[in-house]
Amino acid sequence: MTDVAWIDAALTSARPQALGALLRYFRDLDTAEEAYQNACLRALKTWPQNGPPRDAAAWLIMVGRNTGIDDIRRGKRQQPLPDDDHAISDLDDAESEIADRLDGSQYRDDILRLLFICCHPQLPATQQIALALRIVSGLTVKQIARAFLVSEAAMEQRITRAKAAIAKNKVPFEAPGAPERSERLAAVAAMLYLVFNEGYSAGGESADLRAPLCEEAIRLARLLLKLFPAEPEIMGLAALMLLQYARSAARFDADGAAILLEDQDRALWNGKMIAEGLALIDKAMRHRRTGAYQIQAAIAALHARAARPEDTDWAQIELLYGSLEILQPSPVITLNRSVAVSKVRGPQAALDMIAPLASKLANYFYFFGAQGAYLNQLGRHDEARESFNRAIALANTPAEADHIRRHIDRLEDDSKVKVV
Repeated sequence: MTDVAWIDAALTSARPQALGALLRYFRDLDTAEEAYQNACLRALKTWPQNGPPRDAAAWLIMVGRNTGIDDIRRGKRQQPLPDDDHAISDLDDAESEIADRLDGSQYRDDILRLLFICCHPQLPATQQIALALRIVSGLTVKQIARAFLVSEAAMEQRITRAKAAIAKNKVPFEAPGAPERSERLAAVAAMLYLVFNEGYSAGGESADLRAPLCEEAIRLARLLLKLFPAEPEIMGLAALMLLQYARSAARFDADGAAILLEDQDRALWNGKMIAEGLALIDKAMRHRRTGAYQIQAAIAALHARAARPEDTDWAQIELLYGSLEILQPSPVITLNRSVAVSKVRGPQAALDMIAPLASKLANYFYFFGAQGAYLNQLGRHDEARESFNRAIALANTPAEADHIRRHIDRLEDDSKVKVV
């Protein structure tokens, strides 16, 4: 891994904790972000020569705090700060006492507090999630826009409005009470899953670099479980991420090419993670309060429990996707359900199911990949090739594009055989 690569990985992993601490200290979003960026610039200059610090997050917090204080001094035209920097933040204020009383040591986690702040009810839900993805995890506007299936311009505007709303409404940077936390829980859970997916969808070398996003999302989901131990949807969310991430070692070959689920070496799956995920989803289901994350985790559990691809209970998976469609209608969910339909009722039934989705998913890579696969199974190779070419044009990663090219290469090989 190059110097730039390991530094980027370290900064990505340390960002939530460092920015959360800086925001708690400065109590101003722009000041905390600028302090963190200055610390990152210092890291890029010093880490290649000195090597990585023992604790990257602590290093960034210390450097960011010092540079932030220097900037404040310059902004005040060299006016001295009050003793102990109380004008910036009182680290022993009432917020800390309330947090200790409500949640004990776990709620003092700066990252989790920052998540709840970003998901303040004064912000629309879409802005809450987008802001948290940008501030907490440092995803680019392009990455967030891709997760939301919107343009970069629209997402940039959404994030800008969220920041402006926080400044205008003077959103307090403090720990919310129990009722407020419950209200914000759905937005926090959605944000965590989007962060997880951003890391999980990466391929090739970038998969290793983005892995900290998956691990951070899982860590925070476990922390949420400690705060909400009787909430089945949080159990479902944690189970879903664990069951998906358990397959990481088998998802790509040595060249970074994607390996389909049915072709993966299941011996490489993480058995410990699978066991934890299965236990969580079983526990969640006993509450009999069905939610979207629980259904998705139940689908992942059926894949995890199948020792061989042919043992997969596709009929049950189709039923679960049908329930998910009712609970959370989405063209992407219907597209996913079509995979199960193709296994149970054949490719033509799956093709008929996704045909009405063409306009809604006109810019979605996976739609054309699935369409091409179904057409290929039906022997409609020219149409399949056209769909695959469209998928390549929409690919978000080299791994996605390479996966589709392999389908096209097989089509070409089949054509040559027929000619001979």
